[in-house]
This record gives sequence, C-alpha cells and structure tokens, in this order.
Amino acid sequence: MSITVLGYLIFLSGGTLLTRTIKQNFDNDIFNKSNESFPQEERLLTNEYSINLLAQYKLKGKIRKSWINVINPFRGLLVMGSPGSGKSYFVIQHIIKQHITKGFSMFVYDFKYDDLTKITYNQYLLNQKNYQVQPKFYSINFDNLNYSHRCNPLDVASMHDLTDAAESARTILLGLNPDWIKKRGDFWVESPINFVTAVIWFLCNYEKGRYCTLPHVIEFAQTDYSKLFSILRTEPLVEVLIAPFVTAFVNDAKQQLEGQISSATVSLSKLASPNLYYVLSGNDFTLDINNPDEPKIVCIGNNPQKTQTYGAVLSLYINALTRLMNRKGMMKSSLIFDEFPTIFFNGMDNLIATARSNKVATTMAVQDASQLKLHYGKEQADVILNIVGNVITGQVGGETAKQLSERFGKIMQDRESVAVNSQDISVTKSRQLDMAIPLSKIASLSSGEFVGIVADNPNQKIELKTFCAEIVNDHQKLEKEQSLLKELPVISEVNKETVVQNYLRIKKEVRGIVDDEIERMMNTPDLSTLIVKKE
Repeated sequence: MSITVLGYLIFLSGGTLLTRTIKQNFDNDIFNKSNESFPQEERLLTNEYSINLLAQYKLKGKIRKSWINVINPFRGLLVMGSPGSGKSYFVIQHIIKQHITKGFSMFVYDFKYDDLTKITYNQYLLNQKNYQVQPKFYSINFDNLNYSHRCNPLDVASMHDLTDAAESARTILLGLNPDWIKKRGDFWVESPINFVTAVIWFLCNYEKGRYCTLPHVIEFAQTDYSKLFSILRTEPLVEVLIAPFVTAFVNDAKQQLEGQISSATVSLSKLASPNLYYVLSGNDFTLDINNPDEPKIVCIGNNPQKTQTYGAVLSLYINALTRLMNRKGMMKSSLIFDEFPTIFFNGMDNLIATARSNKVATTMAVQDASQLKLHYGKEQADVILNIVGNVITGQVGGETAKQLSERFGKIMQDRESVAVNSQDISVTKSRQLDMAIPLSKIASLSSGEFVGIVADNPNQKIELKTFCAEIVNDHQKLEKEQSLLKELPVISEVNKETVVQNYLRIKKEVRGIVDDEIERMMNTPDLSTLIVKKE
C-alpha cells in the first residue's frame, strides 16, 4: 500500500510537470493577442440617423460577430488610416449608402473624382422614394465641364454682412497659401485678407450683387490702384478696410503697398483659368442643401494633380455651404470629406460643436493626425481630433497610434510568468490593467481591420464603446454593384469657345464697372472728393 501511494504521488507530480511542459510548448500566442481581446458590442442598434457596420472579432480564440454602431453621427466621425487601409471601401461608401437610404441631404467632397460621386449618384437614383420632397443631384467638376453644374460660392444671398465676406476672403487666401495658416494675425497675412474682403463686399453691394462672383473679384483686384481705391471708398463699410492701403499709396510707400496687395493679387491670379471662371460664374443651384423645400445631394470633385488650386476654390464652396446649412429648422444632412486635409475649412471645430442640434452629421477621412497638423497647424488639428465623438481608424503609426491607444483606455489582463529549473516548473499568475489596444497593434492592422470608439445617446446607451474588429464586406455583392453602376449624366455640351467667351465677358464687365464708377464719381461733387491722387 505504501509503494502504491508513493507511486501515485510520483505519477501526479510527473503528470503536472508534463502538462506544464506541453502547455508551454503549444502556447504560440507570442504577440499576446488572445489576452488583449475584450468583449465588444454584438447588438445591432439603429435609429433614423445611425451608421451600422457589420464586423467580426476574436474573443478567447473564437470568432464572434459584432456591430460598429455609430448611433449619433452628429457628434462627428473621424475615419483615419494609411493609404490602402480601406477607409473608402469599408467605411465611407457605407456611410453614403446608409444616409441616402435614410433620407439625408448630402454633400460629398470627392478627392479622387469620380469614385465616390458615382456611388452617390447611383444611391440617389435608387432611394428617391425615401424623401418627403424629392432631392436634386448636382455635381461640380472643373476638368470636364460637360459633367459639371455651375455654382457661385459668393452668391449675394449667402452674404449677410461684412463678416461673411471676410470669412470668404480668409478661406480663399489661406487655401491658396497654406503656410499663412500658422501666421494668422500677422500684418502681412491680415492685410491681403482685408483687401480681398473689401473687393468682395463692394461687388456684393454693387447693382444688388449682380457681379459678386470670384472671377469678378479676381479681375477687379487687378485694377490700377488709384482707380480701385477710389471706387472702393464709395462703400462706407469698406472705407475703413482700405484706409491703410490708401495712406500707403498717397505717401508713395511702394514697397509696403506692393507687399500688402501683391500677396493677394498674385495668389488670386493662380485661379485665373477659363474653366474655373465658367463654373464659378454660373448659378445652377444654391448651396442650402438641407433646405426642406429643396433638398439637394451635391458632389464636388478634386484632382490630385491640381490639389492646391482646386482645393482653395472647393474650400470656398464648403465655407459658403456650411454657413447656409448650420441653421434651425433645416432637414437632416450629411457632410462627407474624403482626404479632408487637402482643403482648408476654417470652422470645422465650430461646425462639429454647434451643428449637432441642427442635425448636421460630419465625416472626415484623413490618413494620419500628422497630416492634419501639417495643413491646419497643431492647435486647430488637436481641437478637431479631440472634439469628434466617433473614431474609426485603420493602420496608423507613430504619435497618432500612441494617442489613440491612450484614448481607448485599459483593460484587466492576465499575466503569467514561468520559471523552469532542473527539478520543477513554477508558474506565477497575476492580473493587471494594461492597454486594451496597444500602439503596436494599431500600427500593424491589416486592410479592413479597424479600431475605434463610438459615442452614444441618452436613450441608447452603449456600454462597450471601444472596438477592435474586422469590418465584414460582401465582396461579391459589392463587385456586382460596381459593375452595374450607371455613368454620371452629361449636364450640358460645353465647347471651348463658350468657355473662352465667358472668360472674356467677365473681363469686359469688370472694365465696364471701373469706367462707369469713375465717370459717376467725377460727375458727382460729393463723390469726386473720394478720388485718390498721389500728393
């Protein structure tokens, strides 16, 4: 009996050691993936505004279905990921489809025209019945005018006071000169902005804004200084803005005057293109896209080879559009910006903060936080990154991954240390808080894999807000849909002669404004004193 008991104890001891050895040899989780997994939201939570993405994740070695529920898109949605991570394919196209299905008015900034525009147009054709008032589809494209509508971002209907003109001038010049963003408040930056503001506001009030377009502003700004300053002084609100320019001109301070005005005129001259003049001088539609009586779906395309020039004009469109949208009593709307840093919008943080109550959902796609800081400056980029309530990010690295990892927080993880000697294998187990999604994991995500955090509503609570999952796409279905997409319609047949005639007409109209105003001032005693002459 003693020998049997002793043998049994030895058998137990050996079996324990053998089990530990086998377990150690078969434990291939060298990256600690199973230990870093955590429960995620598996319920489908919907409402009339939500964005819902089907996903799957691993928990304790098992694949489970989950849902990424952006139930409050009005709190802002930031989509990040390096090129090829799948931002458009896995996220952006689903936002477009779901919001149009739910009857949103929509604006889409399509950086690589016409990828998103074609998806938007086909969804518009399929879902017109979902709107109480049938929306109209508009597209702006500066390269192929046959597929482009015409729209004036400086329409007098959107210019309510001098501050609107100032904001438009700031948007266009900062868009043309990105390095000025970091020098805001500097004399040599504010002076050109004040000069362009004065020109815009004068044309806004001249003949009820008939000539208030960006092409007219560009041509009018090239006028001889003495005539230009004389004409601008006839507008009382503008006189204060141009007083420093008049003083420099009268006192023959050529270097100062050239420095102030040339910065504006040289920048604006980059836009002196017949194609741009043609699109910007028309008025096929207004930019109040969420007007309940006239809802619109608007797509504006950029060209990666002409980003700086087109980006400045598109920034002006977006500035005017958001100014008209962010009002009470309008319908739900969705703003989608693909490659957001390629444009300059001076009020994105304010739009996200204030437009929530006006049912304006904002989606921004960026490649990396450093890209946003490069184009917008660190202060404004940090505000945008921190103010959004919903974040969906693919593979990113560096400081961006570190900030996201800290934002996602920590979870309780099991820790196990093993010590092996000639006589025994000792195992020590403990539990401690550690990063739920470490930065190394964010930096090594595959295409289609996303991490993030979502915001909830008071009446729809989400306890498991953080996720680390692979978004599930039905690739065969999407390929079939892609093959059946209808081409964008031809808006009008535009030939080169029409474009050139429009270009020459604008130049002629500006010369007529200058000649008529100078003649009127000379024939009016009260105005003749405002004519600027050198001492």
